[in-house]
Amino acid sequence: MGAKGWTGAALAIVLLATGCAEADQADRDAAPEAAGPLAAFYGQEIAWEDCDGDFQCGTFEVPMDYDDPSGPRLEIAVKRLPASGGDPVGSLVVNPGGPGGSGLDYVSGAFLTFGEEVLEQFDIVGFDPRGVGQSSPVYCMDSVELDEFLGFQLDSADGSGDPAAPTDASLEEFVRLNREFVQACQERSGELIHHVGTADVARDLDVLRAVLGDDGLTYLGKSYGTSIGAHYAELFGENVRALVLDGAVALDGDQLELSVEQAGGFTTALRAFVEDCLGLPDCPLADGDGATVEDGIARIGDLLEQAAAEPLVNRLDDREINRTRVELGVLTALYSESFWPEVRTGLTEAIEDGDGTVLLQLGDVLYGRDDEDAYENSVAALVAVNCADNPGPRDLDAYEEAARTVGQTAPLFGPSLAWGALTCAYWPEEAQEDRVAEIDGDGAPPVLVVGTTRDSATPYQWAEEMAETLDSGVLLTWEGDGHTAYGSDSCVDGLVDAYLLEVRVPEDGTVCAL
Repeated sequence: MGAKGWTGAALAIVLLATGCAEADQADRDAAPEAAGPLAAFYGQEIAWEDCDGDFQCGTFEVPMDYDDPSGPRLEIAVKRLPASGGDPVGSLVVNPGGPGGSGLDYVSGAFLTFGEEVLEQFDIVGFDPRGVGQSSPVYCMDSVELDEFLGFQLDSADGSGDPAAPTDASLEEFVRLNREFVQACQERSGELIHHVGTADVARDLDVLRAVLGDDGLTYLGKSYGTSIGAHYAELFGENVRALVLDGAVALDGDQLELSVEQAGGFTTALRAFVEDCLGLPDCPLADGDGATVEDGIARIGDLLEQAAAEPLVNRLDDREINRTRVELGVLTALYSESFWPEVRTGLTEAIEDGDGTVLLQLGDVLYGRDDEDAYENSVAALVAVNCADNPGPRDLDAYEEAARTVGQTAPLFGPSLAWGALTCAYWPEEAQEDRVAEIDGDGAPPVLVVGTTRDSATPYQWAEEMAETLDSGVLLTWEGDGHTAYGSDSCVDGLVDAYLLEVRVPEDGTVCAL
């Protein structure tokens, strides 16, 4: 999962991006175990200790800079659920996305995520990528500063808070906040922010594969985790056993371009949510009989304008529930159908009583704000990785033009998504130098790419593009709602499990439907 700050940061707890620059071909062709400077890293053993009941926890080390393996080291935290069967296939390494999502947390839910046969045959292993959670975390703003940053509302001359047409004064303040965010990253994290891109995470993943004792990597990556997997296929294709990439991200484009493309996915998901709501007797978006999807969306638009002019009631704390925070709350509905009932409740209270508390709490879900320490790091990691992988334009005019343009096709979320990419305009250029020029996974065995037709955060077209871009990509489609498919549909689960267990890939273009 993932969402950067809405109008306040770059929207990317959702965005899960990748990179595009130079990589040393020799780095790809060499066997890392044979390379002297890296031999000590590949030869490590993890001292596993029991933790959280049935699980085991440990750490391993990687070089902060793979071009200087003798320099500073980073500690990577790992957690596993040992296979329940007597003769396991090996390890299944998992990543839930983000950037900033914790693989340790994802593994903690393994009993609910994976079927009995997968749990029997694999050690389920999660890791916090470098810069994330318990793995040498990157930090930027503190929690108080982040509340201001993520909740910032761009004001417009007409009072609607429309981010497609901000006032000069409001935009100037927004630019200041974004520059302060980057400065805080440099001050609190120093050199580390130059080494948190996905290419380095993929290199760490190969060290983990070797440390686990697996000749070939078996991996399930969701959302941003698909970027890690695609990078791995490019850099270490010969070491792949099976890769499942669910909720594929775009492998090309700058941060602003990807944010605008993402607006299309959120608009598709929004229409599905509103249509479902209008079919229920207590839908707060049905203003009279015969309401259309367009009518329901317009009702949400009216609520956003009302919150911009006068913040909604907050029964939780002293934060101002303005347009930005209402947007975040509604956005939560678009990640999973499981959120739809609570979002309908939040919209009912907001529209009928002017109370935005539930919507505020839903927005907090995207950032894990219930834990302020995790909240600090998840946002910092999100921005740091996205800006390292996909630099944004340096010209403020590009963002203004994008916000105006996308406001015509995706007026509810598009402009906010465009402005959300602005942080990357000020990211240090030296932190963007270690990116992969082109990803095609040449030499990797079949890679299974899973796409959901009405996915919000990773539009379905990105899955089509990733499957086409990877030389051995195989596309599996789920005609459904929500962000990512595995664990949501029995057809998808069966095909993915068969691939993981037997490396039996489905026919390219297979479709699972409700």
